[in-house]
Amino acid sequence: MNITFRQLRLFLALADSGSVSAAARRMHVTQPTASMQLKEITQQVGIPLYEVVGRKLSLTEVGKRLAETARDITHCWESFEQEIDAFQGLTRGKIRVAVVSTAKYFMPRLVGSFCKLHPSIDVALEILNRDSVVERLRDNRDDFYIMSMPPGDIELTDESFMQNPIVVIASIGDPLSKAKSLGLNDLAKHRFILREKGSGTRMAADQHFRAMRFRPDIRLELGSNEAIKESVAGGLGLGVLSRHALHGHDGEHGVRILHVKGFPLASAWHIVHPSAKRLSPLAQAFKQHILTEVAKS
Repeated sequence: MNITFRQLRLFLALADSGSVSAAARRMHVTQPTASMQLKEITQQVGIPLYEVVGRKLSLTEVGKRLAETARDITHCWESFEQEIDAFQGLTRGKIRVAVVSTAKYFMPRLVGSFCKLHPSIDVALEILNRDSVVERLRDNRDDFYIMSMPPGDIELTDESFMQNPIVVIASIGDPLSKAKSLGLNDLAKHRFILREKGSGTRMAADQHFRAMRFRPDIRLELGSNEAIKESVAGGLGLGVLSRHALHGHDGEHGVRILHVKGFPLASAWHIVHPSAKRLSPLAQAFKQHILTEVAKS
């Protein structure tokens, strides 16, 4: 097969974006040019790489394998470029980091402090739900992944770097907010507002409730910490979320942390990547910066 590196990058853009037009924009070529190049790639492989049903583009199994190969080659080339930059004393390049949504309360500051030290470095920060972050991790699409509940079925290099206390909150006007000590039984008659299933916060809460044989009366399942805070402040029920979502301030958004036995739940933030991944010098510097900055705070 005679497929160029640029063609591989085009196919990778197609796999990541899900459309020919979006892939063309990423590669700064016209859509007819992208279509012609993708047709040539398919001819070189000799097997269909993708199909379009309606308006949805899906990769075939062979297409998925080609995308994985293209991603591996691209990562290796970027790592080589960064090694050359390091030999020449240069500081340029790009780091990709995918984080779960709750990490948005602290990761931008850590990324910002890194960029101040290395102004020529670009950092692409993807803020997603846990399922999407895990999907990117399985595809090895980024340099690092930040989450509180790393998957157990992937060989990972995993380092915890910050505590992530999970708390119960109530409206400031709720009588429970004035109690100095509560047990789960005191919450049995109250409705709960929880994160969506699959989120790290929800997984930690569900594990604790199962261990305590407590079955919360769930009124709402929401995909946003902000929505949970607003719903709790409006008196719709009790919430369970990361203390980071309160910006460290009890009483924010009209809610207050309850003193419930067993809470805060012990949890931690992890910075992970596939064990087989070879970190570039730039990625190693970024990871060390995160660990050092958190240790100082």
